[in-house]
Amino acid sequence: MRRRVAEGKKGTEPNLLSAFSSGFRAHIGNLLSRSKSSSSSGPLLVGYTFLGKPRRACLGRALNRVMETLTVAVGSIRQPKLDGVEEALADLALRFHGGRFEVVAVDIPSGVRHTPLSREETMAGARQRAEALRSIARERQQQWKYFVGLEGGLEVVLEPGERRVFLENWAYVADSSGRGAFGRSGAVELPEPIVERVVDSGVELADAIDAYAEGHGIRDRQGAWGVLTRGILTRRDAVRISVISAFAALLASRPS
Repeated sequence: MRRRVAEGKKGTEPNLLSAFSSGFRAHIGNLLSRSKSSSSSGPLLVGYTFLGKPRRACLGRALNRVMETLTVAVGSIRQPKLDGVEEALADLALRFHGGRFEVVAVDIPSGVRHTPLSREETMAGARQRAEALRSIARERQQQWKYFVGLEGGLEVVLEPGERRVFLENWAYVADSSGRGAFGRSGAVELPEPIVERVVDSGVELADAIDAYAEGHGIRDRQGAWGVLTRGILTRRDAVRISVISAFAALLASRPS
């Protein structure tokens, strides 16, 4: 299990970008620019823990208040997924009322095949990861606030005389009360050589992409998304969009 902690300036959700990622550096630069231009900007402190070892980067003045810690549990330990979740939470900062956020990464099986071949199966995998996290929280008496399940899979569309197959990423976000919502990334079409290997021959998408791109371990970097779009969209981007969509639906469904 991996844990990260972040604290943000008053009035915004904490930033959850790790100091060793390029996305972190870019986002912090934006925050610093905003803080200089805002007359009401408060202190800014970004901290995190990784693999249980606390480290801290202090940007700006020290926090002037003690913040509540809200924990977001993610059912994966893969780096692109964690980066995508963290960036989504940073984008959603204004929807929260400040506080100190901790991201806990837990390796959770999806309960579906390695490459889901339908939208329904992909959504089921995402939901089952989130529900498994809720069960773990109850069993271990963990005070986790939100539970994020992620799953990538294929949607097969049959048209007269042809078949089109799309890669999608789905997120399911639940809160501690049991309410939940789905979000989707959008989709990118797979070329026929990959479709034949994955859909017709049952090869795992990660292996098919490695062979197609003549690489290794691509899913832990740009992912199939990066290969299929030549880097315009990455796996991290797909996760970010799906998580934002799921959180948006969940927050909008709250009683006013």
